[in-house]
Amino acid sequence: MKRVKYNDLGRISYQEALVYQVEAQRALIDRKLKIRDGNIDDESDLIHNLFFCEHKPVYTLGRSGSIDNLLYSSPELSQKGIEFYKTNRGGDITYHGPGQIVGYPVFDLDEFYHDVHRYVRDIEEVIIMTMKDFGIQTLRIEGLTGVWIKGEGSDPDRKICAIGVHISRWVTLHGFALNVNTELQYFEGIVPCGISEESKTVTSMQKELGHIVDLDKVKYSIMNNFEKVFDLRFI
Repeated sequence: MKRVKYNDLGRISYQEALVYQVEAQRALIDRKLKIRDGNIDDESDLIHNLFFCEHKPVYTLGRSGSIDNLLYSSPELSQKGIEFYKTNRGGDITYHGPGQIVGYPVFDLDEFYHDVHRYVRDIEEVIIMTMKDFGIQTLRIEGLTGVWIKGEGSDPDRKICAIGVHISRWVTLHGFALNVNTELQYFEGIVPCGISEESKTVTSMQKELGHIVDLDKVKYSIMNNFEKVFDLRFI
C-alpha cells in the first residue's frame, strides 16, 4: 500500500504553497532518477505527499486559459487585495481564498498508474464521495472537469470543486479547490474556469447546506476517501 505524508499548511499564500509542492515534486523526481542510474537500491522508502491549505485571495490562470477571463484590472486587484498568478496547471482561471480547502497531491504515478485522465477522474471521485458524506449529491458533467451539483428546472448547474493538475516525469503538481465556506462574490471578478454559460455557476458547501461547515471534518473525509480511491495510507 502506498504511503502518503499529510501536510496541513494552514492559511498560506499561493506562492509559498507552490514552493512546498515543487520541492516535494523535485525530491520524488530526483529519487526516481537515482533509482534509474543505480544509485539507490532500496525503493521501500518512497513517500508521496498531500498538502492541504487555505490561500489568501488569489486568482490563478492555467496554461490553457485566457487572460480575458480575468475581469478586474491590475489596479482593481490591488485595491481588493487579490493576487494573480499564471501557472503551468491545466484548466483556465479560478479563485482560491479563505474558507476553501485546496488540496495538492504530489504523487509519483509510477506507483499508481500511467493515466492522467484516470488521475483527474479519481480526484473527482474523492470529492464526490466526500460530498456524499455531508449529504450533498454531486456528479461529473461530460466534457467539463471538476465536481458539480446538477441544477433542477431553471436553476443552473453549480460547480463546487475545481481541478487542475500538471505532471512531470509522472510526478503530479497542483490539484483541487473545494468550496466549503468560500466567499463566492470573489468569483464575480473572473469567468470561472472560462465557462461563461448562464446555465453554469459556482457554489459552496455552506451555500448548499445553509450553515458554516467544519473544515477539519471535511479534511478528514477527504483523506478517508483518498485512502479508498487511491489505495494508500496516510502517515
